[in-house]
Amino acid sequence: RADVELLQSYVGDWRGKGEMVGAETETVVCRLSLSKGNQDKVNYSGRCSLAGTVLSVNGTLAYNDGANRFEAAMSSNATFSGLAVGKRQGSALVFNLKERNKDEAGNDLTLSAAITLRQEKINVDFKVMFNATGETLTASVPFSK
Repeated sequence: RADVELLQSYVGDWRGKGEMVGAETETVVCRLSLSKGNQDKVNYSGRCSLAGTVLSVNGTLAYNDGANRFEAAMSSNATFSGLAVGKRQGSALVFNLKERNKDEAGNDLTLSAAITLRQEKINVDFKVMFNATGETLTASVPFSK
């Protein structure tokens, strides 16, 4: 049950601040709350403010015994949701999500997100690529308790 204990060691309230880089650079301020859920799962709820917009993300982190892997279920108020598989990388646990979707205007985009749990810290990296133009937005937000 070391896998469950690892996930539960991140339960608490986290704050992060980073930069989103695209046509312009903007500050991103985030809050992330992790709490114990049902059946050894950890629930998470996060909000980030950037450019007058609030992005919210909710989901669960779990170790799936049947599939023998870590999984993060994710949904947001933006256009994405999905299941990210977590992999151990040294002392870190990294969840990666990648999906193609459309923005509010119907433009094709590719979203990549990575959540890294490492040595009592959390880092969230994401990248949005607008497929038609190749334009990208990237952000990296380090969190601490």
